[in-house]
Amino acid sequence: MINDLSIGYEGKVVASAISFSLQKGELAAIVGVNGIGKSTLLRTLGNFQPKIAGSIRIDGKELATYNEQQIASKISVVLTEPIASKNLSVYELLALGRQPYTNWLGKLGTNDISVIYKSIALLELAPFLNKKCFQLSDGQLQRILIARALIQDTDIILLDEPTTHLDLYHKVSILKLLKSIAHQTNKIILYTSHEIELAIQLCDKMLILDGDTNAFDQPCKLIENNSFDSLFPPDTISFDATTGSFKIKK
Repeated sequence: MINDLSIGYEGKVVASAISFSLQKGELAAIVGVNGIGKSTLLRTLGNFQPKIAGSIRIDGKELATYNEQQIASKISVVLTEPIASKNLSVYELLALGRQPYTNWLGKLGTNDISVIYKSIALLELAPFLNKKCFQLSDGQLQRILIARALIQDTDIILLDEPTTHLDLYHKVSILKLLKSIAHQTNKIILYTSHEIELAIQLCDKMLILDGDTNAFDQPCKLIENNSFDSLFPPDTISFDATTGSFKIKK
């Protein structure tokens, strides 16, 4: 539950008046123009930076009341930053997802290995396990990072621009995969995106971060309420509610 949230850096507000809530089993997107604060919002929700004002509650408790270990068992995050070492094998990278649950030696138990291999099967990653991460394509690496987040076994998965640098086919594949994971595993998956039209077609809920109303609802409701109409300058780009797509004004 997010209520009247203000986000930013060093006291400078980037976006405010953000309120929404998500249920388990939902895929949701944060969309908006460049620089509006999508990544800042995601990093704030993931506890990578402090909020400026408002409330972030998980299971009825304020996020700030959780310690790091508790947050790691509640929220997993996939950011746009490159992974620390691409010399890791795929299996080694996946195994890092179990860090919140292993002992101080990082030894994997029977349950840890079971969780890892369930995700490997779900995302069809068996052919890549012995490869080094630098040998993977962007699309393959993105699937591995999603699997690592899934292996962390949290109720909430946050992803920053998970379809960046992918072609249309792989963008759609990743988003359909995320929707399937949300529905099948009963997790909340929230991601930032510039792919607004794909989000309209595939997401259960959307937050339009616009610095004003910050509308949040099902895509069909947002269309009915004309929430996409003011997202871009109307003399350049308009939204066609009948097709759920943007049109360039020539």
